[in-house]
Amino acid sequence: MRKILKWLGISVTAAVLLVGGYYAYSIYHFTNQISVATGQDSKFKPQAQSQSPTNVQPVEVSLPPEWDGKERVNILLLGGDSRGEDSGRSDSVMVASVDPVTKKATLMSILRDTYVDIPRHGQSRLNAAFSYGGPDLTRQTVSDLLGIPIQYYVYTDFNGFIALVDSVGGIDLDVEKDMHYTSKADKHQFDIDLKKGMQHMDGKTALQYVRFRHDATSDFTRTERQRKFITELGGKIQSTSSLIKLPSILNSISPYIETNLSTTEMLQLASLGFNIDAKTIAKQQIPPNELVRETTAKGAQVLGVDQRKLKRFVQNLFEQENRPVTTTTDSAATKTNDTP
Repeated sequence: MRKILKWLGISVTAAVLLVGGYYAYSIYHFTNQISVATGQDSKFKPQAQSQSPTNVQPVEVSLPPEWDGKERVNILLLGGDSRGEDSGRSDSVMVASVDPVTKKATLMSILRDTYVDIPRHGQSRLNAAFSYGGPDLTRQTVSDLLGIPIQYYVYTDFNGFIALVDSVGGIDLDVEKDMHYTSKADKHQFDIDLKKGMQHMDGKTALQYVRFRHDATSDFTRTERQRKFITELGGKIQSTSSLIKLPSILNSISPYIETNLSTTEMLQLASLGFNIDAKTIAKQQIPPNELVRETTAKGAQVLGVDQRKLKRFVQNLFEQENRPVTTTTDSAATKTNDTP
């Protein structure tokens, strides 16, 4: 009996070590594949000078501000609309801001038509920064707009989003209204056809939900839906079932993700992220409704904002973050964006 127990103990220990080793290898392999900080070449190249506004300098990739693990960390989350050979423009721009001490987080989605100063490229819509200089230039631009250091970025495209949602088994979400849109430009590959009501979304269906903006409120309610979906997705990733499937999840999404986080930083922030209750994450549209002004620039409609007031608003948002939570919906500042 002792020999049996001994061999049973050895077998269990060996199995635990093998499983642990497999998980560790999967995580290490994944982080090294997606991180430009480990020496991987970025898939994004600055646009040729002739494609940019005149009298500007080529984009220089800047080193991100250092984060020591105690100060607030801000991560730019980019969803790229790249359907051809070029990098396209950013279809979704968000900032996840985390206080590592209080374990509180705020998710800000930035209206892509916001008229901003793009370093070395003059003024344009925010999503143009991506086409000029990829994630790094967008990081710099958003950092200047909000008045906060944005240390890191994580980029994915349509395929990466679909792969991530499918890898966690999809998301259950209540669609607030019928959504329909067709386009011959991409051979109907990204048409939208959703019905109102609770439904289980796979990757392709989820992409339709977060992209829809063909109604009276356009990008305002689109970004609200994106915040809603990302929060639900974060909760699903934190679930036990997703943790069990972690190696396969990482393997399925690694071809579509790029980040400037190092392996160590990714592991540290992943650990921090699992300590944050997804249901308590504050969600905010940027700029908020009261600071947005519709205007025109170079013959095109854009969204103007007083940057001094916006920076003050963001700081107030962080101060409110540590107050008692009374609701999980967007703050009162954007309440008019709620879908009826």
